[in-house]
Formats: sequence, C-alpha cells, structure tokens
Amino acid sequence: MVKRNILLNPGPSTTTDTVKMAQVVPDICPREQEFVSLMKGLREDLVRIVHGNTDKYTSVLFCGSGTINIDVCLNSLLPQGKKILIVNNGAYSARAVEVCEYYGLDHINLEFPVDQLPDLDAVEKVLRENPDIALVHTTHNETGTGILNPIREIGALAHAYGAVFTVDTTSTYAMRPIDIEKDNIDFCMASAQKGLMAMTGLSFVIGNRAIIEQSKEYPRRSYYCNLYLQYHHFEKTGEMHFTPPVQTIYAAIQALKEYFEEGEEAKWARHTRVFEAIHRGLDELGFRDVIKREWQAGLVVSVIYPDDPNWDFDRIHDYCYERGFTIYPGKISGENTFRLCALGAIDEEDIVAFFQVLKKALEENHVRVPVQYTTIC
Repeated sequence: MVKRNILLNPGPSTTTDTVKMAQVVPDICPREQEFVSLMKGLREDLVRIVHGNTDKYTSVLFCGSGTINIDVCLNSLLPQGKKILIVNNGAYSARAVEVCEYYGLDHINLEFPVDQLPDLDAVEKVLRENPDIALVHTTHNETGTGILNPIREIGALAHAYGAVFTVDTTSTYAMRPIDIEKDNIDFCMASAQKGLMAMTGLSFVIGNRAIIEQSKEYPRRSYYCNLYLQYHHFEKTGEMHFTPPVQTIYAAIQALKEYFEEGEEAKWARHTRVFEAIHRGLDELGFRDVIKREWQAGLVVSVIYPDDPNWDFDRIHDYCYERGFTIYPGKISGENTFRLCALGAIDEEDIVAFFQVLKKALEENHVRVPVQYTTIC
C-alpha cells in the first residue's frame, strides 16, 4: 500500500495502487517486439474510448504534458496560406492562441468572457467572413473555470464551412462520454494523468487518419512535434519516433484495463457523484461558484475567495495538504479563486472527508463559517 492522497487539483489525479505498481516491471528496450505489441493495443484502446472506428481514426502518442498536443495539432494541421480560428473563453484556449503566436500562424482569436459560453452566431459569422479558415480549435472543458463548451455545435459549424475541428479534451477524455463522430470532432487530445488516472509524461492525439495523411504536404513547422512524422513512424515500425516513457506506458495500459472494467457509464456516474458532493460541501460552507451550474462540465468547480480578512489560500491549502487533501489555485485573470476537481480514483466518501477537514481549516484560521461575501450575486 502506498499512502493515499486525495488530489482535488485538475491533474495529475489520484491513482490506484495497481496503476502505480504497474510501473514496476523488468527493464526492457522499447524497440523489442513485445513492447511494440503493447503500444499497438494501447493506441487502439485510446480510440475505443471515444467510440472511434480504428480504420478511420488512430491515436498518436507523444512524450510530454497536455500542452504538447495543442502544439502538435495547431502546427501540423494548418495548410499553407490558411488560418486558424480559436474559439477562446478561457486559459487553455488562450494557450492555443499563444502557440499560434509563437509559430507565427495566421489566426483569429475569437474571445468571449471566461464565465460565458461562446456565441455560436459570432462563430459562424467569423467562418462566413473568412473562407480561408482551415482549422477551428476550442477547449471542451475550460479547466480554469469548469465551463463546458458546446463542441458538437462548434464542430458542425466548422465542417459546414470546410474546416477541420480540433478539440482540447484534456480534462474530459475518459471522464465525460465523448463520441468522436457524433460530436463532430476530427482531432481530440488528452494526457494519461487526467481521466485515465495514470501517470504523467504520456500525451496523445486521437484523430482522422485521412487528414493526418493529407497533412504530409503541409508546411513543416516542428520536428519533434510533427503529427504526420510521429504517425508515419508508428505506422511503419509500431514504435514512437524517439524514446517513449516506458514505465508510464505500462501504467497507462493498466489504467485502460481498469477504465474498461469500470465502464464508461459507471465511471461518469462516479465522477458525477463526486462533483455533486463537492457542490453540497461548498453550499454548506457558503462558498460561491464562478460559473452557472447548468454550464459546468461536471468536473471542475471554480470557487470565489470569501470576503474575510482572515482568508489565506496558502494557509488553507497547507492545512488540507498535511491531512492528505490537495486543493488548487484558480486560473482566472483578475479573479481570486481556487478549484476543486472531480477527477481521479476517488468517490463521494472522499469528498465528505475532505469537507470535514476544510471546515476545520477555516475554523482554525478564524475564517467565519459559513463564509461571507460583501457583494450580492
């Protein structure tokens, strides 16, 4: 048994001991056929999670955090002379804008307030007025706020105007059910340490084989982060182009086994129980959310700091951390928030235990309970 911490941060997530121990394996060269066979099954299972047909869709693995996927998709899937539309209402779509800026990719940053859903009429207007848009990108669940974006509708608009649709599903993949066809997604992406409840260091893009093949003719803007180059190497050899994170892949394979054993519906039901328990605990203590509840993805709650002179996030964090619970700072410019997330191998009873600790932390730091706000919503 390894000491169990309850991570309420937006990743990495709490893992099972069996996933942790899956990394303890005999040393192996990743070029051995035994390991190549493991990677083949892993790649197919990643497509199965989003109900993709493996003849049409494939997964391409990379070493790195989730941001590498945004980099890969945006720099690899833009044809010469075309532009990208970023539907941006949060920190992670804003990160996609930064990727475009660093590569010098022609793009439109269509910004909306972080606490509001994108205006689909505005999205369509931009597409209609810019026929050179070849790629539309957005984030499924903006992890900084917890807002759930209407990806199916945005994807339908992208396709109606002849654009490829890429979606950052880092904080929804293997949690919220996704159907890559029905949701009008050409490419989605995630990292092993999020919904799969595995280990950091492995990320993956799941997408349309034909579009990847077509991208061979597009400008080459990166060597390590080129989607076609990595895909082609997998197809030719069954291996990653460069050294894979071997032990992390063993953990991911075990996590996938546990994912399918639990089942998509049961796993989502568990995350929903956790999310609802988080809201009950916040309500009992008087905390407020940033995002309307009907707009939340069911995975992240962004909580507004109370108006109390004794409130100190770091002190509250440290008190909880010492007792096995991790909470996380917010990611909203100009707004003081912290986040609680329904990720990982946790259930409702873990949240009940957490709120007992959080209430004690508030009391010992002389923060009034229920917490107070001076402004009226």
